Amino acid sequence: MTDFLWEIDALVEATGGRPIGAMPDGITGISIDTRTLQPGEAFFAIKGENFDGHNFLTAAVAAGAGVLVVAKHKLPALGRVQAQIIVVDDVLKALERLAEASRARSKARIVAVTGSVGKTTTKEALRHALAACGSVHASAASFNNHWGVPLSLARMPAETRFGIFEIGMNHPGEIRPLVKLVRPHVAIVTLIAPAHLGHFRDLDEIAVAKAEIFEGLVADGVALLNADDPQCGPLSEMARAAGVTEIKTFGAGPDCDYRLIDYAPSAEGARVEARIAGTEIDLALAASGRHIAENLVAVLGAASLVGADVAACAASLASWHAGKGRGERHFLDVQGGGKIVLIDESYNANPTSMRAAIAVLSATPPGDGGRRIAVLGDMLELGAHAAAMHSALADDLRSASADKVFLVGEAMKSLDEALDGDLACEWHASADELRASLMRQLHSGDVVIVKASNSIGLSTIVSGLLAGHPPLTAPDGVDAATSQEN
Repeated sequence: MTDFLWEIDALVEATGGRPIGAMPDGITGISIDTRTLQPGEAFFAIKGENFDGHNFLTAAVAAGAGVLVVAKHKLPALGRVQAQIIVVDDVLKALERLAEASRARSKARIVAVTGSVGKTTTKEALRHALAACGSVHASAASFNNHWGVPLSLARMPAETRFGIFEIGMNHPGEIRPLVKLVRPHVAIVTLIAPAHLGHFRDLDEIAVAKAEIFEGLVADGVALLNADDPQCGPLSEMARAAGVTEIKTFGAGPDCDYRLIDYAPSAEGARVEARIAGTEIDLALAASGRHIAENLVAVLGAASLVGADVAACAASLASWHAGKGRGERHFLDVQGGGKIVLIDESYNANPTSMRAAIAVLSATPPGDGGRRIAVLGDMLELGAHAAAMHSALADDLRSASADKVFLVGEAMKSLDEALDGDLACEWHASADELRASLMRQLHSGDVVIVKASNSIGLSTIVSGLLAGHPPLTAPDGVDAATSQEN
């Protein structure tokens, strides 16, 4: 017997659609992308910024879609599509209605995560930790926007025990409708930082936008805030104004509800001592970076708040690793003998996460004869602040004892000028040009960190290094550090 994500009658009712053709008994999943669609899934033909799903219906049928969800106004153009169809007024709105129905039927304890940095890392660590205590459903990748959140929620199986949803924004008013779909029991705000500052006047305005997450908390929901963030006080006030009666904090201070007591890097990663709900936790991590440890304290705090076994969650985190482009570490063979440590931070960047990455470079010792090498690209969406915030990284690079700096992008010209010859530095107009120069200069013992906003394309630097140097297992004595994503 097939295990359906949605029985067909429930799917039709929730979407408010009209079925055409002989409907299947149910659907096994939900897809908006024919490249990853699996047989038996419902294909929702949403219209995005660049593509309209209605143009891919034939491909969806060929991939084995169980049913197509299409907009009424597109019907006249679908004469040759032979498939089971559910006709709706608007496909994205139908997906949102299905998300509402998913939340209404669920008995899961729900955690929502937002913040300027650390959202995806925290969400993935929660997924990993809570899996020790029951079935977990979490949003895939960074599905945190106006279609990603309802899609993730609609995909949540009815029997899920813990649901985890990342909610992002780059303009005011974007979090509010999404969190009202999710209706979390716990809302985590990781940190307020100058990401997307081109769309806001200052950090205070960013905090106000992030505080929209409190408006969707269930009646007895909990706001979990970073006590080490200067915005913690204003966020607490905004949470109370939104009707939140229980506010918890995480951080290093003695008054935190969930406290990082001690952090010590080790050859294997790091050793963390924390106090969670009165229980002392001694946690071994495969990842290094104090900011990572602080976010994992938030993870354990959230686990406590949703009724999970904190000790089991902590033990599970010992095997957790940072994801691709978010601090993932590679140990690469050098022809003729030797090793290079590559830290992949290519997914995204803002001034706070860039400084965290540079600090990780500083804390990672090179091998014999090796150097600390920073490969940095533009941080986007900083508006009029871009030049100042790029040039301000010069002091961080000097303090980190970086031996060589490679820069790419127009905004990084400001940093090149600010370094003013203090460090060996190259600026390049393109990632391809930079990669060619970097590959010629690398040698055994080097530690390389790669970080930029995603669209700058520094992931090609990482893929080029991986293609040119066979990966190794982590060498003894190397502190494999990770950093914090945007």
